Amino acid sequence: MTIAAWIIIVLLFAVGMAGAVYPILPGALAIYAAFFVYGFMIGWEPFGWWFWSVQTTLVAVLMVADYAVNAVGVKKFGGKRASVIGSTIGLIVGPFLIPVVGLLIGPFLGAVIGELVTGTELKQAVRAGVGALVGFFSGLVTKVLLQGLMIVLFIAWLVF
Repeated sequence: MTIAAWIIIVLLFAVGMAGAVYPILPGALAIYAAFFVYGFMIGWEPFGWWFWSVQTTLVAVLMVADYAVNAVGVKKFGGKRASVIGSTIGLIVGPFLIPVVGLLIGPFLGAVIGELVTGTELKQAVRAGVGALVGFFSGLVTKVLLQGLMIVLFIAWLVF
C-alpha cells in the first residue's frame, strides 16, 4: 500500500509541475491532492495545523497569482482588459491548436487580437502581446517556485 501511495504522490507532483506550464492541468491542486493521498494511504501523523495552514495559503496565493501575474504583464505594456481576456483565452486554446509552440503564440496572439478588436493600433497591440508573454513567463517562474516550495515543505515535514 505504501508503494502505491508513493507512486500516486509522485505522479500528482509531476502533474502539478506540468500544470505550471500547461493551464489545462490542475497545477497546485494536484500537489495539494498528493498530501491527502499521503494522509489517507499512509497516515496523517506528520501533518498538523501549521502544515495545512502554510500549504493552503500557498495554494491560494498560486491561484490568485496564476491570473494576476499575466494581467499585470499585459497592463504594464499598456494593454487593456480585452488583451488580458484575449491572452487568457490564447493561453488555454493555443496549445490545442498548435501543440508546444501554441503555448507561446496563444497568449501573444490572444492579447494582440483583443487589442485590435477594441480599435487599438497594431503597434500598441503587439506591445500588449509582448506584455502577455512577459506575464506568462513571470507566472511560470512564480508557479514553479511556489509549487516546488510546496513539495519541499511536504518532504521536510516528513523528514524533520
